[in-house]
Amino acid sequence: MSPTLKLACELIRRPSITPDDAGCQALLAERLQALGFRCEHLRFGEVDNLWARRGQDGPLLCFLGHTDVVPTGPASQWDSPPFEPALRDGRLYGRGSADMKGSVAAFVTALERFIAEHPQHRGAIGFLMTSDEEGPAVDGTVKVVETLTARGEHIDMCLVGEPSSTEQCGDVVKNGRRGSLNARLTVLGKQGHVAYPHLALNPVHALAPALAELAATEWDQGNEFFPATSFQVSNIHAGTGATNVIPGELEALLNWRYSTETTAEQLMARVEEVFKRHALDYRVDWQVSARPFLTETGPLVEAVYAAVAEVRGEPPRLLTTGGTSDGRFVAPTGAQVVELGPTNASIHAVNENVGAEELDQLSAMYEGVLKRLFA
Repeated sequence: MSPTLKLACELIRRPSITPDDAGCQALLAERLQALGFRCEHLRFGEVDNLWARRGQDGPLLCFLGHTDVVPTGPASQWDSPPFEPALRDGRLYGRGSADMKGSVAAFVTALERFIAEHPQHRGAIGFLMTSDEEGPAVDGTVKVVETLTARGEHIDMCLVGEPSSTEQCGDVVKNGRRGSLNARLTVLGKQGHVAYPHLALNPVHALAPALAELAATEWDQGNEFFPATSFQVSNIHAGTGATNVIPGELEALLNWRYSTETTAEQLMARVEEVFKRHALDYRVDWQVSARPFLTETGPLVEAVYAAVAEVRGEPPRLLTTGGTSDGRFVAPTGAQVVELGPTNASIHAVNENVGAEELDQLSAMYEGVLKRLFA
């Protein structure tokens, strides 16, 4: 069993469901301290965070990840216990194997090899882990970045271990992410009997034309890096459950995944203009959960691109598709942010798994990035 695979197994055995770190960061800190990293355990609320740094001068490259995992769902649906790592047919099974304890293990083993070969490397290396990435994400990476900024530590480059790959490890690298805008919409009506609609006001009927307009709207056309902004209704709830009652109010959850061609503020204004034009009696609570970011070119993109090409034999595709990551908290500081991780087909699913060979390839890619930047 390779060192990367062995460490991934040790991490999977720790049932670190958000926000419980379950001892993962202590294990990582022990490995990093042996490499000369100065480790800080930063706890905010119920969330454990680890910030480790080696070196003071030159550009700072941060390896960014998380030790928390999503709940397993019914363990009976798994072919093996979710927190007991299992190797079958060349694949490692267990919750967090792909998202993202496998990447975290690859971070560490890449650092161990690189520092053994280059103990006096150029630049500075950071290592940031949180146990609040899969949850609310309010006491994790964002708080650590605020803490670092307040004391004058600036991350120049950030390599995120999120599972970015599609078919093979390294076939896709994310050099940006779309923004995410959420709305909790309440439309007010008047409850009544369905046989006497003139005495009531159905908020479902009131919202329907506005909702149809939003669904048909072209928000922008995207650009060479981002697809067009998309709109989705993720939930609608109204009524008492009875068939003969007109509901008194409706609640809907709405989401926009938006490109750099528009802003959250512009989207809010356009949406509320639609609501007002349709004369809705409404209230809306907006939440910007992520703003778009993009790293077009620069030393990090170039190093990742070349390192992946060396290991795979062909270069990756640079994409901005998919959800978001904690990279969104680092990008606003001006840092270059790139995501490189294993394949994502089974993340958050029953029988989550990753190819054992993928993890060794990933570790080699991370080491290649380090060599190109700091050797």
